[in-house]
Amino acid sequence: MDDIAATAGTSKSVFYRYFGDKSGLRQAVGSVVIRQMQETIAAARQAATDPKEGVTAMVAAYLHMAQTSPNVYSFATLAADGDTRQSGELNGFFESVTAMITEPLRNLLGDPASPLLGYWPTAAIGLVRSAGELWLQAPDDASKPDSTAMAEQISAWLFDGVGHHVPTPAPIQ
Repeated sequence: MDDIAATAGTSKSVFYRYFGDKSGLRQAVGSVVIRQMQETIAAARQAATDPKEGVTAMVAAYLHMAQTSPNVYSFATLAADGDTRQSGELNGFFESVTAMITEPLRNLLGDPASPLLGYWPTAAIGLVRSAGELWLQAPDDASKPDSTAMAEQISAWLFDGVGHHVPTPAPIQ
């Protein structure tokens, strides 16, 4: 809190008055970041013309935001104490993304009322999040795909299966 207050040019008491404690500050910042992620991902989906394009655009937006600000991403999506439980705000985010994915998929299924429709979006979010976080942690080198290529690969896995590989373009020399 000392460092945050000093960087903001104010005293710690200001932060304690508005946020109560570090946990309150973390929750407030996390809420803003999660809301921004949700809006960006929703906008990416809106521009798509079919479900696969929509999912690819959503994954690309998610990866781009996480890569652009990895510390902010971690701060907003990971628990402070290493606990893997999710905050209510993050759960709400995943629920909204599930709804964004589910609606266009209804048209792809032979039975749009199928109870199985609820499984795929939740599993897809788990794959995107896990693969995305591993990708973020990978060292930056020539073999690491950029966010667009990674989004296309994740989308191919989701729609075409694990055997499908999107070729990574050769690095420009």
